[in-house]
Amino acid sequence: MSVRDLIILGCSSQHPTRLRNHGAYLLRWNHQGFLFDPGEGTQRQFTYAEVSPPCVNHIFISHFHGDHCLGFSSMLMRLNLDRVPHPIHCYYPASGKVYFDRLRYGTIYHDHIEVIEHPIEKEGVVHQDETFTIEAAFLDHGIDNLGYRIQEADTIKFDKKKLEHFRIKGSQVKELEEKKELIIEGKKVHLEEVSYLRKGDVFSIVIDTRPCEKAIKLAKNAKLFLCESTYLHEHQELAISHLHMTAKEAATIAKKAKVKRLILTHFSARYRDLIPFIEEAQSIFDHADIAEDFKRIPFPK
Repeated sequence: MSVRDLIILGCSSQHPTRLRNHGAYLLRWNHQGFLFDPGEGTQRQFTYAEVSPPCVNHIFISHFHGDHCLGFSSMLMRLNLDRVPHPIHCYYPASGKVYFDRLRYGTIYHDHIEVIEHPIEKEGVVHQDETFTIEAAFLDHGIDNLGYRIQEADTIKFDKKKLEHFRIKGSQVKELEEKKELIIEGKKVHLEEVSYLRKGDVFSIVIDTRPCEKAIKLAKNAKLFLCESTYLHEHQELAISHLHMTAKEAATIAKKAKVKRLILTHFSARYRDLIPFIEEAQSIFDHADIAEDFKRIPFPK
């Protein structure tokens, strides 16, 4: 089975601290590497996390404030140095194309890799293949800013006892999956009689926004929900004025969306102790935790 985890490469907001780098988040899932909002220093954070950058094949930029994209240039240069053979899919708000190009071509380097751009103008499904569906929606941050939802494809799982009951084995299992029915010992057996549909897991990320319905929609029934909580409730006036959220507001979204697990991130540099974020969130939503640099969060089936 492939690695399935979320690695926190940084969890600070605009100002890095001694313990928290600019935000960056690596989701490793079914042989795919999804990198979100690579802030300044992300390439170096990979080294400290003991993870090889070539595992990345999708890069998502929520918006073009510096703490969410200044590491994008160095990541592309690193992937070029490593001459990764796979294409790098890049998702970002279409209105920020000029900033994307400045980041991509801001220095001189040999361009060896294939970069496939996905500038997003309209909300909804922005990519779909046989393994994943990726959706995006614009959030409430004063500029074009995207939240993302990734859902793996549903899979057919067989009930071993039922297969044994109908005496289906070996290559017959694959044949039944393809044809949807088989004749076994003179009796027709339908696929649904011996199998069930496993719904694909969902990961959602919402960074830099005020609470909004679109955030709840992106997070709906997510197995893992990574959400900004820049401030504590005692500083709610700052959250409102800077178009961010508190831990309490992030937890409220998680509860409404019925997520399985909430991870808080994007903390203001004013806070050294993050335990109050857990306490505030868990007063509303039990399954809340905090991001910490280099923390690995399992994402098992």
